[in-house]
Amino acid sequence: LIKRIYKLYCIKFILPDFYKSLMKITKLKSLIGIIIIILFFILSSFIVQKYIDNITPLFNFGIYGMAIYVLITIVSIVLAPISSFPLIPLAANLYGWKISAILNIIGWSIGAIISFILARKYGVPLISKLISLNEIYKIEKLVPKENVFWSVVFLRMSIPVDILSYALGLFSKISFR
Repeated sequence: LIKRIYKLYCIKFILPDFYKSLMKITKLKSLIGIIIIILFFILSSFIVQKYIDNITPLFNFGIYGMAIYVLITIVSIVLAPISSFPLIPLAANLYGWKISAILNIIGWSIGAIISFILARKYGVPLISKLISLNEIYKIEKLVPKENVFWSVVFLRMSIPVDILSYALGLFSKISFR
């Protein structure tokens, strides 16, 4: 009886406080991460603007430069910890924002397709080397069994494309076609 009372006491009073403090820490870490990403983007934009005359000759190879940029974007999606995010201001200055947006969409799409296929074909052993499986398992719970298309569209807006592509490749019934 005493064990039951203690267990109920822990569930009712101690765990909610622990959960609340854990959620505060998680929210704080997320906020710090977002602030760091924004500051990094502003810094890279500033550097590109300030040194554009020095940087342009290194990367301005016309169509070959665009192909290299798309290839870097694809690699950054397939190899999840790597990010091409700091290169976006450079591409926008070199090619203009419209062409840069198109190049990013092409790179993200091809990278997402490759990630999906790798996850579908080689599964957990390969993916665990690229991404934390805990993140993928969290995303698995977010993908419903019905209205999958709209759910994927929503998730794509809120979750990085690399993690989402691996999660969909591992756990969904979505076919590549």
